[in-house]
Amino acid sequence: MTILANDGISSSGISTLEANGFKVLTTTVAQEQLANYINEQKVSVLLVRSATKVTKEVIDQCSSLKLIGRGGIGLDNIDVAYATKKGVKVINTPEASSISVAELVFAHLLSGSRFLYDANRNMPLEGDSNFKKLKKGYAKGLELRGKTLGIIGFGRIGQETAKIAIGLGMNVLYYDPAVPNSSLEISFFDNQKISFSLTNTPKEEVLKAADFITLHVPSQKEYTINKNDFNSMKNGVGIINTARGGSVDEVALVAALENKKVSFAGLDVFESEPTPEIKILMHPSISLSPHIGASTIEAQDKIGMELAKQIIEIFKA
Repeated sequence: MTILANDGISSSGISTLEANGFKVLTTTVAQEQLANYINEQKVSVLLVRSATKVTKEVIDQCSSLKLIGRGGIGLDNIDVAYATKKGVKVINTPEASSISVAELVFAHLLSGSRFLYDANRNMPLEGDSNFKKLKKGYAKGLELRGKTLGIIGFGRIGQETAKIAIGLGMNVLYYDPAVPNSSLEISFFDNQKISFSLTNTPKEEVLKAADFITLHVPSQKEYTINKNDFNSMKNGVGIINTARGGSVDEVALVAALENKKVSFAGLDVFESEPTPEIKILMHPSISLSPHIGASTIEAQDKIGMELAKQIIEIFKA
C-alpha cells in the first residue's frame, strides 16, 4: 500500500510505516498536480499538514484514496464531510503538537511583555549608537507572575497553555462553552503532580479581566475577537493568536494597537496567509512568526508516530 506524505513526515514515522510493509513517498507535489500524481502512483493514503488542500475535486478524481491524514489538529484544509460521504476515512493528531503550540504562546508573551520583538529589530541598527535611549525605551516591561491570562478556547492546546501559565504564577480564566469544567494535572520533573480545577467563565468577563488574551479556537466563519470585543478589554492588554488566521479582526487589531488599547500582539497565523498584510508585518508592536506552532522536532516526531500508529491500526487490524 502506497502512502504520500505530501507535506512531509518525520523519519521515525516513515521507518515505522515501512517496517509494517507500507511504501512511503515524500515527494512534495504541487496542488494542481496532486490528483494526477496520486492516480499515477496508486496512492491509498494521503498525509498532509496545512499546505495541501484536499478538496472535493481531489477526492472525486482519486478513486484509489482510502484514507486522508492530517498532521495536526485542524481539518479545515480537508473536505471532511465529502470524504466521509465517499467512504474515505479522515484522521488527525489532536494531541501531538499541543505542548509545542502552548510554548510558542509564551515565546510571544514573554517577547511582548519585555519588548524583545522590537529590541531585536532595533539593536542591530542602533545598539552601538543609541544604547542608553533603547535601554530607557524598553525599561517598562511587565512580569507575567500575578497577571491574568484569558484563554479563548479550552481544548488540548488551551489546557496546555493554562498549565504553563499556572506554573509561572499567573491567574487563568477561560471561555469555552464546550468545556464547562476542567481539572488540570500539572506534572513536574521529579514526578510530583498537582491538580487545579477551573470553570468556564463568560467571554465578556474574560475580556474585561485579562491582562493577556490567547486564542485556541478552530476555524470560524466569523471573528472570535472583533472590533466590539476590543472595546471590552483592559487598556494595554496583550493579544496572542496561534490558532487560526481570521480568528482576530486584523483591521480592528491594528486600530487597537494604534490607540494603545492593545499594547502588543503576537501572531503566528494571519487572515491572508501565506501573504500577510504589510501593515501587520511592519507594525512595531507585533511579534511575528510564520505559522510554526507545531514546528518543533518533538512535535513533528510525535505527529509522525501518531499517524503511523493510526494507519497501522486501520489497515493491519
